[in-house]
Formats: sequence, C-alpha cells, structure tokens
Amino acid sequence: MHFAARLNAAIARTGSIACVGLDPRKASLPAPIRDAVRGDQPDAWAAAYTQFCTEIIDVVADLVPCVKPQAAFFEQLGPAGMIGLGEVIRHASAAGLMVIVDGKRNDIGSTATAYADAYLGSGTNGSPASPWGGDALTVSPYLGRDSLEPFVEVCTARRAGIYVLVKTSNPGGGFLQDQQSDGKPIYRSVADLVTELNRPLLDQRGYGPVGAVVGATYPEQLAELRQAMPHSMLLVPGFGAQGGSADDVRPARDAAGFGAVVNSSRQIIFAHSRAEFAERLGDARWQDAVREATLQMNQQLA
Repeated sequence: MHFAARLNAAIARTGSIACVGLDPRKASLPAPIRDAVRGDQPDAWAAAYTQFCTEIIDVVADLVPCVKPQAAFFEQLGPAGMIGLGEVIRHASAAGLMVIVDGKRNDIGSTATAYADAYLGSGTNGSPASPWGGDALTVSPYLGRDSLEPFVEVCTARRAGIYVLVKTSNPGGGFLQDQQSDGKPIYRSVADLVTELNRPLLDQRGYGPVGAVVGATYPEQLAELRQAMPHSMLLVPGFGAQGGSADDVRPARDAAGFGAVVNSSRQIIFAHSRAEFAERLGDARWQDAVREATLQMNQQLA
C-alpha cells in the first residue's frame, strides 16, 4: 500500500482522524521533565524533548493514526536536537504510528530531490529507507511545479506522501494565498496543481500521495478545497488552541469518513496545564492528561 492507503488503513484501525503534533517548548514542558534540566545546554534540552515526545507517543499510540513532529523545535537545539528528532521519528514508527514530518521544505531540481530523499520513506515494501524515515513531509508549493515533481517521484518510489501548503491556518496566510490570479485565488491554483499531480497515482479508494494542508480556521475554504482536491489526503491544522472546532473540520472527510487527519498540538501535549486537568492531574500525571485530552479530541471528532 502506498501512503494514502496506509494512512486510511490506520484511520480505520484506530477509529480516529486525530494527529498529535509534537511541538516541544522548554517553558511548557511538565515540571518533572523541565526541572531535571540543569543550565541551558542544548544536549540536555534535546534529551528532555526526546523523552517528552517518546512518552507522548507511548501514551497515544493506540488512540491515533499518526503524529506530526515539528522540526523547528528540534532544529532550534542544533545537532543534538536533530539527533533527538531522528529518535522521535524512529520511536513513533516502531510504535506503529505514521509520521508526518512538519518541515515545510522545498527548492528546485536536485535540491528538492535531496530534501525528498532525506525525509521520505521508511523502507517499506523493499524500497530504500531515508535517513529520517518519515512517512510524509509538509512542502511549500511556491517555487512552482518543478519544485514539487521531485517529491512526487520519491513518494512514488518509496510509497511515501507529501502535504502541500494550500490554505494555511494562520491569519496572515491570505496575504498571498487569497490573491486573485486568472480570476481565482492562488490557493485554488495550487489545489488544481495538487489534483493534477495526484491523478495518475490513485489507489483503490481514489487517493494519491500528494496531500494538502488546509486550515480548520477557514471552514468555508476547507469545504471548497475538499471538493477541489478529491484525491488528496488533507492535513487540517488549527483545531483546538487556534480556534477550529469539530464542526469546522467535518467537511475535510469524505463520505466514508476517510481522507483527512486533524492536527492538535498544544491542546494535547500540554494538557496538564489546561484548567480542566491542572488541579486533578497536573504536572505529576501529565501523561494521563495527554491521554484524556486525546480521548476527548477523538470523541469530539467522532
């Protein structure tokens, strides 16, 4: 099975479309992990981030189909952080979770190929494994078609996937994405390209390896883009802390309930600091707070 088929199978197995975003931040870590770090050494914080993320993975592995480590927080710590990112990806894969690396990479020609070769492919079905071993990678489209084609080629060879930024959840995204060109917004032109790239690569359910990032904070455009990209797995950020609701993300799924995962980061991984969990569970039982928050999200999305 290629990427879309494997992700839809994971959705069916877990009964969940939740994706847990792994966005470790020093100040927000639970006290037992944060207070164990002495000084400001990157190696020590990298170890803390790795411990935090791997424990989250252990807590949610039976509840969700995938996790999404945000590369920036690991890159912030230099080489030690990048080693930690690799350990987190491997731990998630070993736990049976699919891994979407949130790196928003891209370039042209051989450089795009290098990014794809670096991040995509866990070595399934006889294909070579990439050094990072991610199942998917977020990718920027704004260098044009020739910057996406190398990623699609690697996805095809390694049964991996990409998520192209189409309509992002941040308030400033409309500065470029909503600009009109040839009588339609730029995000629709990107969506049309995504559909075109996917068309010859469809699985039995009708999905290809070229997915799309579409924010929950723009529910009307989310419904529009689900129709415009019927062959794309959608990655939907903006749920929870950014204001997106279960009603907002409902249009992301197809009629059978597949075709999309909804990301939540802070609402889950730092649930120990939320008012509803802080007094009862708090920092000492932060893992229990993560699990309860994940179950709560699953219930909301169901």
